[in-house]
Amino acid sequence: MVTTYTTTVRHTGLAFGEGPRWHDGRLWYSDFFRHGVFSLGDDGERLEVGVHGQPSGLGWRADGTLLIVSMTDQVILAVGADGVPRAYADVSEHCGYWANDMVVAADGTAYVANFGFDIDRWLEQLADPPPEGEPRCSPRTTALIVVDPDGSVLQVAGDLKFPNGMVLTEDGRTLVVAETTGGQLSAFDVATDGKLANHRVFATLQGVAPDGICLDREGQVWVANAMAPQCLRVAEGGEVTATVTTQKNCYACMLGGEDRTTLYLMTAPTSTPKLASAARDGQVESVEVAVPGAGRP
Repeated sequence: MVTTYTTTVRHTGLAFGEGPRWHDGRLWYSDFFRHGVFSLGDDGERLEVGVHGQPSGLGWRADGTLLIVSMTDQVILAVGADGVPRAYADVSEHCGYWANDMVVAADGTAYVANFGFDIDRWLEQLADPPPEGEPRCSPRTTALIVVDPDGSVLQVAGDLKFPNGMVLTEDGRTLVVAETTGGQLSAFDVATDGKLANHRVFATLQGVAPDGICLDREGQVWVANAMAPQCLRVAEGGEVTATVTTQKNCYACMLGGEDRTTLYLMTAPTSTPKLASAARDGQVESVEVAVPGAGRP
């Protein structure tokens, strides 16, 4: 039996929210087009860090340093106690297009995703094919970039279809990644040095564009469907055990709250940059679910 949920709106006025994380009793997230990392609590929203470029994935090292993916710069920024973002790792050499989401392990190893190709141009050309002879944009596979705690690139794990949201299991030994244009979740074994091996399918999701994801204590993954106002709870093998209907298209999710049973969802009418950057129609929605969150982020 599939459990169904509907959400309530917690906060409005976002342009495009991504990378939600539960940290220090607040929901943290990036807003692409307000160029900052924000947090949301009972006292409302506050700007935590301004980012000159377009922020996406977030994560913390054990010493409290916040790492931020700066998408269009294709770098990871580090924010220390002084609150100033500084370049930490340049991943541009390994990005097929913009850098994107990220998860940071307990030892500080960062796993960084990237688009692989210009997905917005591809979608535009699908809707409005270019004239004969004009170059067409096509989906390409790309890599996950493993960044060592010292900021150097440790590994490039290739052959993924738009790797996006990621989670690490509680023991840190398995990484699950959403492949947005592949319509699936994939898994890797994580070695003690942080390197990835044994790339395999965790779940195939027909008709779904998996975006941001989070993990619960039963080992199931909540998956934001970027093509619909929907978030799915998925078991390994692909069984859908719960669905959440959101008010707008759902792009990311995070289990938080005191008991980690509040599912926060980042929603917006569209991800098209020209439209999303000009509006403030994104929002944070939430719903209480049965199984608490686990792992990282």
